[in-house]
Amino acid sequence: MGNYNWEALFPDMVEWRRHLHRHPELSYQEHHTMKFIADILVSFGIETTSGVGDTGVIGVIKGHLPGKTVALRADIDALPIQDEKECEYASQVDGVMHACGHDGHTAGLLAVARYFSENRATLQGEIRLIFQPGEEVCPGGALKMIAAGALEGVDVIYGVHLWSPLPVGILASASGPIMASVDDFVIDITGKGGHGGIPHVTVDSVLTGSQLVVQLQSIVSRNVNPLQPAVLTVGTINSGTAKNIIAETCRITGTVRTFDEETRATIRKRFDEVTRHVCAMNGAEVEIDYMMGYPPLVNHASETDRFFAVATEIFGEEHVQVTPPMMPAEDFAYYVQEVPGCFVFVGVGNEDKGITYPHHHPRFDMDEVGMLNAAKLLTALAENYLQQAVLETQHTVS
Repeated sequence: MGNYNWEALFPDMVEWRRHLHRHPELSYQEHHTMKFIADILVSFGIETTSGVGDTGVIGVIKGHLPGKTVALRADIDALPIQDEKECEYASQVDGVMHACGHDGHTAGLLAVARYFSENRATLQGEIRLIFQPGEEVCPGGALKMIAAGALEGVDVIYGVHLWSPLPVGILASASGPIMASVDDFVIDITGKGGHGGIPHVTVDSVLTGSQLVVQLQSIVSRNVNPLQPAVLTVGTINSGTAKNIIAETCRITGTVRTFDEETRATIRKRFDEVTRHVCAMNGAEVEIDYMMGYPPLVNHASETDRFFAVATEIFGEEHVQVTPPMMPAEDFAYYVQEVPGCFVFVGVGNEDKGITYPHHHPRFDMDEVGMLNAAKLLTALAENYLQQAVLETQHTVS
C-alpha cells in the first residue's frame, strides 16, 4: 500500500455508505444499489459487469504485470427491519434498513477498487471485486455468483464482516470453522380435534408437539459428541384457538447450527427419526420441511496465517485477535469451499459514541473508521498474496 493517502479517501467512503444506508434494498431487489456500485466502478475505469447472480456486480482490475487472481467480496443487501436511529443518514425506506453492515462492506470495497484502479502499473496480477446480493436469504447469493462464474480463474478470496461486538480498531479471525452452518425446520403435526372435555376421541396435536419439543432436545445432549458444538433451537410453537378445544394442528419451527458436516448429518437423521416416532406414538400425522442452509464457514490455514501476519504489521499485535467460533452463519462459506480464503471480523463498535447495538437491531450503527480498517486490510492481503506468488514463481524458475 506504500504511502497511499487512505485518509483522503475516507470522506468518500462515508458518503457512499450513508447513501446506501438511506436507500437500502432487500435481497435480490438491490437494483438501485447495483447501479450505484456499477456507476462508481465505471468512473474508476474498471471493467464492470452488472446483473450477475440477479443483482450482483463484478469488477475486474488487471494489473500491468502478470500474476495470480485475488477475489474480494462484499455483500450488498439490507434487512426487513424498521430503522429507529435518529440521524441524518437513517433509512428513508419504510421497513427496510442496513442493520448488518453490508452498506459498510460495499463502501469499503469501493475504496479498495479505487486504490487498485490507481495502482495498476504496480499490480502483479488481477483483482476480482465481487459485490454479492442476497446474503441474508437462504440459499444465499454466493451460490448464484459462483454459478455465474465469479470464481473462474480465482486463486484466493478474502472477505470481511464489520462487527459491532468488537471495538473499532480490533480485527479478529481464526483458522478452521469460525461460523456455523444454518439449517431451519418447519414441522406440521395433524391430529384429530375435538372438545377439551372429551379427549379420548381426539388426537391432541398440542400434547404431541409438546412431547416433541422435549425429545428434540435429546438429540444434541445424547446423539452429538459433547466436544462438538451444536445447537437445536425450537423458536415457535403455534396451535389452538380456544381453551376448551383440543387443537387438530400444531406447527413447530426452529433452527439447527453446527460446525462440521458429520455432526450436521447426524442431527438431521435423528431429527427425522425422533419427529416421526413421537408423532406416530401419539397417532398423529406429520410433515417435515428441513431446509439445509449455509454450510460451516471454514477458513484456510495458509490464508488465516497471512491475515495474522499482515494485520499485525499494519495495525499492531495488540489490535489483532483470535476469534472463537460463533453460531451465526454466512454464505461466504461457499466461496472458501471452492478456493482458499479467509474471512475476518473488523470491529466497528464504540461505546463512547453510543454504538453498542447488535447486528439486526433497529438501532444498529457502526463507527465508520472500521470501514477504513477493512479497506486497508483487504488491500494488504491481496497485495501480499500477489507479491508472494510472484516470488515463489521466480524461485521455481531459478
